[in-house]
Amino acid sequence: MDKKPCIDSLVVKNSHVLPTDTNNHGTLFGGQLMAYMDDVAAIAATRHARNPVVTASTDSVDFLYPVNAGDAICLEAFVTWTRNTSMEIFVKAVTEELLSGKRAVCATAFMTFVAVDDQNNPIQVPTVYPETEEEQWLHDGAAKRAEQRKERRGVSKEFAQKFGTDFPWGR
Repeated sequence: MDKKPCIDSLVVKNSHVLPTDTNNHGTLFGGQLMAYMDDVAAIAATRHARNPVVTASTDSVDFLYPVNAGDAICLEAFVTWTRNTSMEIFVKAVTEELLSGKRAVCATAFMTFVAVDDQNNPIQVPTVYPETEEEQWLHDGAAKRAEQRKERRGVSKEFAQKFGTDFPWGR
């Protein structure tokens, strides 16, 4: 399987933030921003794998700066690291006040996707390699982030087992 550079999976999406995309504070719904992030990450992962993909995890998303109605939001995503069947994707969201040109990073996240075949079984993905200093920095930290995800997933499974599917008010 051929190796691919990070840049080959780059996705850039710009959207105008309209009032229907905002909450009662006039800022972009956090869930809408997360949906945008998942969308560009899925495109980057699919572009890299050239196969269907599924979202395996989203690392914490911190909302760093408000995105107001009338602003533009620009999302960038690319594959930073691969394992056998999984891919880590870095996503950065930048808001821009269109009239002033002021820009700020409003969120970043790492998302993990798994490539799947026709029966939704995981399949191998090409190795990714960094070419720029920034890509190398992200790539170098990926193994540690993957280990943290693995630990966090174990904790999530513990919660799922402990709390199960019963309604809490059904005692």
